Amino acid sequence: MPESVARFLLKRRWIIKPGLESNDPAAAVAQYIDSLTARGRSINGKRILLFGYGGRFAVGVELLRRGAGHVVLCDHFVLLDKERNRELLSDYADFLVENGGDAEPRPEFITLLHGDIREDSVQKQIAEVDYVLSTSVYEHLDDVDGITRALAKLTSPNGVQLHFVDLRDHYFKFPFEMLTFSERTWRNFLNPTSNLNRFRLTSYREVFDAHFQKVNITVLQRLEDDFRAARRHIRPEFLTGDESVDSVALIQVFVEEPKL
Repeated sequence: MPESVARFLLKRRWIIKPGLESNDPAAAVAQYIDSLTARGRSINGKRILLFGYGGRFAVGVELLRRGAGHVVLCDHFVLLDKERNRELLSDYADFLVENGGDAEPRPEFITLLHGDIREDSVQKQIAEVDYVLSTSVYEHLDDVDGITRALAKLTSPNGVQLHFVDLRDHYFKFPFEMLTFSERTWRNFLNPTSNLNRFRLTSYREVFDAHFQKVNITVLQRLEDDFRAARRHIRPEFLTGDESVDSVALIQVFVEEPKL
């Protein structure tokens, strides 16, 4: 369907189901904090870039309430969810201000960054950040290497990035179905509006290894039975021969020390 229609449906939660950051922002923030804490990192006073925030301020203001110093809300598109952002005014008055009935970020706490993160003009709008965070964003990128390079440039030398990535076909009943089609068929006929890049575990590892000194990828879920059911139909370019790699469905990516 057209991009405008998909975003209209997603904004209203009709047919297309939004992800964790939209459904339960507090849980999304808790997931970030728990994962960072497990690696000896705290968000207190840190400058955080939330990549692919989707027009909703909820995760950003909750990060601030939990101790972050400043949050950069970054998205390629400018599509603010004004209705749900207004609902945040009463609980997050320290970080949001009402203007004409709408919620606007207080600039001392929140920066909105809209545009292509790979462009120098966009990068120059903000200073370096301590953390880059995302949930269910990376699988939708159309230039994983270029965007990762751009995000690495924005990360301070002692900073880290934490990404939760979903490797499943988002027609979740058949999590490996998208891997059964040729690139031409997928791109021309079947790829959804949200774009699924079909990257697998090894592909993500190669990209992050290219741009960071330390890369730790944790497998959060494997779907062995679903993979075995689909394996004979999966195209060879998506298979390594190692079922423990090929059946991966969800990963956590934690990287440090950007290569500059």
